[in-house]
Amino acid sequence: MLKVNNIEVVYNDIILALRGISLQVPEKSIIALLGGNGAGKSTTIKAIAGILPLEDGEIEGGMIEFYGKRIDRENPEEIVKKGISVIPEGRGVFRELTVGENIKVGAYTRKDPKEIQTSLQKVYEYFPILEERQSQLAGYLSGGEQQMLSIGRSLMSKPKLMMLDEPSLGLAPMIVREIFNILKTINAGENTAILLVEQNAKMALDFATYGYVLENGRIVMDAKSEVLIEDRDVKEFYLGLTDDKKKKNFANIKHYKRRKRWLS
Repeated sequence: MLKVNNIEVVYNDIILALRGISLQVPEKSIIALLGGNGAGKSTTIKAIAGILPLEDGEIEGGMIEFYGKRIDRENPEEIVKKGISVIPEGRGVFRELTVGENIKVGAYTRKDPKEIQTSLQKVYEYFPILEERQSQLAGYLSGGEQQMLSIGRSLMSKPKLMMLDEPSLGLAPMIVREIFNILKTINAGENTAILLVEQNAKMALDFATYGYVLENGRIVMDAKSEVLIEDRDVKEFYLGLTDDKKKKNFANIKHYKRRKRWLS
């Protein structure tokens, strides 16, 4: 469904953020994109969504295809219409609008009032708390409720692919589990593919069926989730597990060892 083909992204005509990455998201799949801070995960999502120019970024090489058609030259509105939605890091809710108004903003590319109303009821089925609070200002919701609101708003565009940027950030584990369970239901019930950007590697790999590992703007590893979760490097650098019983100063050696292994 989605193919990212060897793209390079540059910010401010100087900073090379993505160095020729390629990945695929099949229909109805759940794919995880892992990596530390600054690896290029959020940049990848912004490149797919067409919003790099808002941050003085641009794709300088490669291409992005959605159902076989090139989209890396499309504007964000057209990409949304084609069936790609984004749940941004930090949720991005409109704090001054009510919950109901926030949700309806997600349908701005659609025209049929009956279909929009059907989608709205579907959102409230997935997130009953949002229906209870539809008249409340979004800024007064808890972090977990705002994340649910952001996902609900995204669903209003009837996406074929939903991209989530760090959905677990700042949330209690119980709330994160609840949200991820709902996402699995959406994936199965709506046939919506999910591309998940996440620093919590264990949670992401338990959730996804396939994963890519980003390091300094490059894909350094990709495999089925069950393979990645048992990989020695992934265990050591992303799950905090090691077979070495001696204590190590990871601040000094972590980055060097990771690059040495993965680029050898």
